[in-house]
Amino acid sequence: MRKKLFIVVNQDWFFLSHRLPVGIAARNSGYDVTVISEDTGVSYKIRDAGLKTVNLPINKAGTNVRDEIRTLSFLYRLFRNEKPDIVHLVGLKTMLWGSIACRLAGIKAMVSAVCGLGVLFDEKHAGSLMSRSILKVLRLTHCRKGTMVIFQNNDDKSLFLSSKIIKEEQCAFTNGSGIDLKNYDCTPEPFAGLIKVIFTARMVEDKGTLVLIDAAKKLEAEYKGKVRFLLCGGLDTNPNGITEDMLKSKCDGEYIQWLGHRTDVLELLKQSHIMAFPSWYREGLPKSVIEAEAIGRPVVTTDSVGCRDTVIDGYNGFMIPAKDSDALASALKKLIDAPELRQTMGRNAREFAVDKFDIKDVITVHLQVYNEVSKFIRPNYRVTLK
Repeated sequence: MRKKLFIVVNQDWFFLSHRLPVGIAARNSGYDVTVISEDTGVSYKIRDAGLKTVNLPINKAGTNVRDEIRTLSFLYRLFRNEKPDIVHLVGLKTMLWGSIACRLAGIKAMVSAVCGLGVLFDEKHAGSLMSRSILKVLRLTHCRKGTMVIFQNNDDKSLFLSSKIIKEEQCAFTNGSGIDLKNYDCTPEPFAGLIKVIFTARMVEDKGTLVLIDAAKKLEAEYKGKVRFLLCGGLDTNPNGITEDMLKSKCDGEYIQWLGHRTDVLELLKQSHIMAFPSWYREGLPKSVIEAEAIGRPVVTTDSVGCRDTVIDGYNGFMIPAKDSDALASALKKLIDAPELRQTMGRNAREFAVDKFDIKDVITVHLQVYNEVSKFIRPNYRVTLK
């Protein structure tokens, strides 16, 4: 009989963009895979890939107590009734409520994936009552046999170890969510037209959106008509989300363009020359950066959690201090003015991506982790979802 694997993710689109290959590989390896996520309208794509789905009631950025209790209660009842063999929790909120639900429902095999700790663990909020409380809960739910945690950067791993949430032997590591190097193949930069600097992320202040706009304005007198800045990403309910009115007021639609949410990001990357990602958000490992590197684009990013693991300064891009629009403008100017440097760094970026970010390696780690926690599965009566 197939082992039942539940993968719990905030929203269906995130599973599709960051975990679909893992789910498919698990199914092909003999697991009965169900994805538990909020249905934003694209869950049918998960089912089309041969996986089951369950709609998750969750407010991914909310703090309303009633909403949080509803999410916890739903997961507990689901786990108790369906008796999955392994539960894989992706992201901080699902880790928090999902791990409590696992303990209450008697789930013996649990995997958590830390893919960025976000606002609650940034410079401003680290050490707050909320962040300390979350760490205490995770310590209670994770420090036990049959539990493993997959990290994407060493900063997050160090935090979990120093907080005594887990032990070293419970840790696994992947360089981000991985990339399909066949789909994101090395592509020469365009040789005609404007130099395009692209930024792909949710429109959140901590992602460095306004810092990039400020840097672009500092370069405007010299480069307007020669360079175009593309901001690709939708609005977000994050407390630090940038409003549509603010974006429209700061983007002129020509030199600086806000494109909104797009489904053709790969084509936009291929039409661009430079990736700018000045984030200080507590990233896991930003997938937008590794996508750009995979097709051969140099990256300018910050010396902050997650981001610093994507760039070797001076090799495949530049690493700058966070929140520094002057440093960002200076690094971008170097790449704009020097096509040969840009192209050399782009080739190095591709080599870096091939070495570090192959989705095959990420899948291998996940299957190994599932196999490891499977040793702790308690024999029980398995109910199949309809």
